[in-house]
Amino acid sequence: MPVPSNSFWEQWLTAHRAKPDACVTLSLSPPPPLQDFLGELDPCLPLDWSGEDYQGLPSLRENVLDCYGYRFACSVDDVLITAGSQEANYLVLTQLLGPGDELVIDTPGWQQPLVLARQIGAVPRLVSRSEESGWALDIDQLEELVTSRTKVIFICNPNNPTGRVEDAATLHRIIAAADRVGAHILSDEIYRGLEWMGKETPRVATMYDRGVSTGSVSKLLGLQGLRTGWMVTRDRKLLAEAMVLRENTSEIMNVMGERIAEIALRPERFGGAVERSRAIGRTRIDLLDRFVAGQPALRWNRPAAGLLGLAHLDLPITADNFAETLLAAPYRTFVISGTAYACPQHLRLGAGGVSLTEFKLGLERMAQLLAACA
Repeated sequence: MPVPSNSFWEQWLTAHRAKPDACVTLSLSPPPPLQDFLGELDPCLPLDWSGEDYQGLPSLRENVLDCYGYRFACSVDDVLITAGSQEANYLVLTQLLGPGDELVIDTPGWQQPLVLARQIGAVPRLVSRSEESGWALDIDQLEELVTSRTKVIFICNPNNPTGRVEDAATLHRIIAAADRVGAHILSDEIYRGLEWMGKETPRVATMYDRGVSTGSVSKLLGLQGLRTGWMVTRDRKLLAEAMVLRENTSEIMNVMGERIAEIALRPERFGGAVERSRAIGRTRIDLLDRFVAGQPALRWNRPAAGLLGLAHLDLPITADNFAETLLAAPYRTFVISGTAYACPQHLRLGAGGVSLTEFKLGLERMAQLLAACA
């Protein structure tokens, strides 16, 4: 059956067509230019598949293990390179879920698994995140929702869109619930590395035999256009089945994406790039936090990780109406309404993806609309 449309996609498409002047909803670290990598690219590189390994460039997989902290529990054979974390999630969910199977998923959270579950005919079981508790996952509710019909528990950790990070103690309870019924845990860890509160995000693939961690070079390094990500799991059967499915969809990896990503994850580059992203990101989040604090109509839980958070809109209009008005003239600024996450009175505020000048322009125009609506 066709993939159902959703508010998240529709808002993105509308904004893309509107060509706004500013944006305050993106979560991407500043992207480096191609010229930063040209000196280390082989100009004789054939623009065909590298032919080295169907799981992805071996040196890139080695770098993923080292840079993202999987090495102590996982090997290079536990890594599959994919077209971003989106494809990694897709490969896992479509292999594990069938009609009538249950998917336990956090809400508000990343919408892709919900879209795929509905397309497959699986049954989503939603676990609430509480704004009053800093968007903490209701782990007691999750444990109650896990049954013999549960095939996958999905979490986005750090969470999109709240920036919440679930700690190891919570992850151990999720693992116990999954292990009780033989379920897999799929943990989208794409914002890992952008933690602001000093707590490192746990890696599910290192903690559970049926755990899958997905990620990419998009958010932390700003390399979204490479479409290069990965899934890491010690479940070799699942990884092999994912390769079969990929052979019949995207087939093989983008050789240029793999080569540039491999360069970006070399130890002599990676540390400096992370420091740059974190320094810029912290400055942007601080600016956004001060903006929210100065607006009577907004309140939020400052994100513990990543470059986005959900802000409650305390006005006599919905977030949809506010976002639509902000996108139109004279404001011409894009912000995502919380309806994309079933939070109709919230706005997804993001501090990444654009220049500082554009970001500040977006905040200025949002402040103008907030004042006009008060």
